[in-house]
Amino acid sequence: MARQKESFIRKMGMVVLSLPLLLLILPVLLLCAVFYWMYRITLYFLIWLSWLRNGKNVLFIYSDSPIWHEYMTTQILPLVENRAVVLNWSERKSWKKWSLAVRVFHLFSSGNDFNPAVMLFRPFRSA
Repeated sequence: MARQKESFIRKMGMVVLSLPLLLLILPVLLLCAVFYWMYRITLYFLIWLSWLRNGKNVLFIYSDSPIWHEYMTTQILPLVENRAVVLNWSERKSWKKWSLAVRVFHLFSSGNDFNPAVMLFRPFRSA
């Protein structure tokens, strides 16, 4: 079966009908983007004001994985433990949902699948 070509009038009708929908969606997307960046900037300021002032400039995330646990806890953690906020991914069920460390982890991580991570925060710079 051959496809029939759509007429120009039909195409223009679809554009005209889509325009109001686009005009409704665009402000919502813009508002979402503004809130996302406000949230991100607020977290940075909270990190700079609370963690950096207390000598903590690292967020260290590891798990009890047999592949990474020993290496991370014996080689990497001793290097940063005095200046790190530590999260154990294997204990995530007991994390306080609204703690700053958990919020920062969720903002900067790429999802559930990750290797152990060390995030460095410096004043007025991105992580």
